[in-house]
Amino acid sequence: MIGNDIIDLSLAKIESNWQRSGFLEKQFTEHEQKLIFESPNPFILVWKFWSMKESAYKVYTQQDKVRFFAPKKFNCILISEKEGLVNFKNQTFYTSSIITQDYIFTLASKEITIKAYSKLVMPKFIDRMIKTKLQDLTAFPAEEIKQKKTKNKVPLYYYKNILLTKSCSISHHGNYGVFSLLYPLIMTNTNTTPGISPNKKIIHHLLDTSLKKKMDFKLTPGGPIYTK
Repeated sequence: MIGNDIIDLSLAKIESNWQRSGFLEKQFTEHEQKLIFESPNPFILVWKFWSMKESAYKVYTQQDKVRFFAPKKFNCILISEKEGLVNFKNQTFYTSSIITQDYIFTLASKEITIKAYSKLVMPKFIDRMIKTKLQDLTAFPAEEIKQKKTKNKVPLYYYKNILLTKSCSISHHGNYGVFSLLYPLIMTNTNTTPGISPNKKIIHHLLDTSLKKKMDFKLTPGGPIYTK
């Protein structure tokens, strides 16, 4: 399972006053608050922690199938500038964040042996771009690929009765949208009949932006390790 989140920093500055009385105390642990107060850029750290919590929450609710709001119970631990852990109850979620001057993107996962793919898009094009990506992978026509939501409102994509996404996470905020896909099996688009081959590689995340800037990371038991 995977979960993602994206924060439009310009919109966050306008819409959310993280310095208002009681906000930090309600949303963040004492340790997180300490790090925020000590940070040279507390605004960025507030929203990085928020994106870590949200992406981990999305993973958890896919398993537990119960929706709730309790961000303070998701405890964030920073491993490096980009890598982190989120602990909730007895579970640990590995996170990796990309921070630019415009947005913060975080991907979370509990799994270390499955391949994931993420793409940054305009919010209104998310569904279309997911179907296009799945068409490229499978050769199934995009117009016949359908989104179906679970009882917990989690989106999954099917071609007829064939499940094409083991896990799908969608986020949008302000000018930015992003989707992340985890495939149950690797789909290959060749000149022959669409094929499916098993994938047992360590998780490999590719953030594909409109600028074609690519960053890969591998999740290991110690946390995500970035390569460029």
